[in-house]
Amino acid sequence: MVKTDWLLVILLGLVFLSLEGAEGRKERILGGSPYELAYSAINCRKHSASIKDFGGIGDGKTLNTKAFQKAVNQLSKYASDGGAQLIIPAGHWLTGSFNLTSHFTLFLHKDAVLLASQEINQWPVIDPLPSYGHGRDAPGGRYISLIFGTNLTDVIITGENGTIDGQGALWWQQFHMNKLKYTRPYLIELMHSNKIQISNLTLLNSPSWNIHPVYSSDIIIQGITILAPVTSPNTDGINPDSCTNIKLEDNYIVSGDDCVAVKSGWDEYGIKYGKPTSHLIIKRLTCISPYSAAIALGSEMSGGIQDVRIQDITAIQTESGIRIKTGVGRGGYVKDIYVKGMKLHTMKWVFWMTGNYGSHADTHWDPKALPEIKGINYRDVVAENVSMAGQLDGISGDPFTGICMSNVTIGLAKKSKQNPWACTNIEGISSSVQPPPCKLLADQGPKKSGMCDFPTESLPIDSIEMQRCSYRLNL
Repeated sequence: MVKTDWLLVILLGLVFLSLEGAEGRKERILGGSPYELAYSAINCRKHSASIKDFGGIGDGKTLNTKAFQKAVNQLSKYASDGGAQLIIPAGHWLTGSFNLTSHFTLFLHKDAVLLASQEINQWPVIDPLPSYGHGRDAPGGRYISLIFGTNLTDVIITGENGTIDGQGALWWQQFHMNKLKYTRPYLIELMHSNKIQISNLTLLNSPSWNIHPVYSSDIIIQGITILAPVTSPNTDGINPDSCTNIKLEDNYIVSGDDCVAVKSGWDEYGIKYGKPTSHLIIKRLTCISPYSAAIALGSEMSGGIQDVRIQDITAIQTESGIRIKTGVGRGGYVKDIYVKGMKLHTMKWVFWMTGNYGSHADTHWDPKALPEIKGINYRDVVAENVSMAGQLDGISGDPFTGICMSNVTIGLAKKSKQNPWACTNIEGISSSVQPPPCKLLADQGPKKSGMCDFPTESLPIDSIEMQRCSYRLNL
């Protein structure tokens, strides 16, 4: 990326972080003595403690893994008595991986920085996900995530835009040199859990994916800032994976991979596990990712992806707006996808569908396992400085069907492709799309009413109410 582009990224980040109007970014620690704080959460807690109470030292040098685990273990006794929160005060808190517990809140002060240990032996190795069969970086297991939990309920990770720094450069180097024995850790992973809130945090330099809820439900992720070098490998922002009832809103992501990637398992393992991602809302996402998508569906989608509602997306200097990635052997489905309101600037593609995506889990994938891609709806899209409007490639004998585009205006770059659209093995309709799309998206005339309509009924995640939690603590 050229120097001027990096200046644009920095300026956009500063503007975003200064916005006080976005939901989920209003809470502030009120200061004073005793210590006061207030924030919005799915549940408030009866008990509170500081990491200092468990021997934590925030000097950036002392390893605090034992202090974090001791704190969580001791606070877990309050799970049936109103729950507990662990406060991370100002300081630099070096730690290896630690596990969370149910009815628990991890709260980061605005000047708190969690620093992930760079000692690889501080990271335990766990089994690969059953819907993936083996790790993404290596055939074996995977390093546990920095903040991890499984079989939990009512878990909150929040703060006043406190920072979690994965210090990923060492991991990226090991990956590029093919020295990793296991798959890199993520910053946050919650498995087999429900009632999850992750909000008002800044995540930096993850070794790999940043936030990975998997096999979980009733998830709210909001007000998150994720920053990683745009050349860093696989630093996806938020990856809901075989989850249901999810809301992602008011998030700002600069990454080396997809800003959001919706997943549900890999080839024969995902087909066998059979747990889809469904009922997902993505609202008010801002993305910068020059080599990947603002939002990707797949490529690991073998358990299915259905009922995804995407609204008010801004992407700048990003490879593609919405990308569907799949291929022979994936099986599964991507259907009932609704996109409304995208503002894009400096893109390679606006629309990109790939039916020949490779990267199989192993050699045992089934060539007869064909994905079903249908009911993909886009409306109210404006894009400028675009190299190519759309590259839509289905699978021979297995076309992508039910594609709908309405009210789309794409301004092409001076050095754009001669043919702005390329389409094979797809079927669909269009209305008021400029430049005019390929003939496989049959033109229905200008402003045809009812085309590509966005659903009006609410999803269950919208019924979850946030509480105002206020505390006066002696910390």
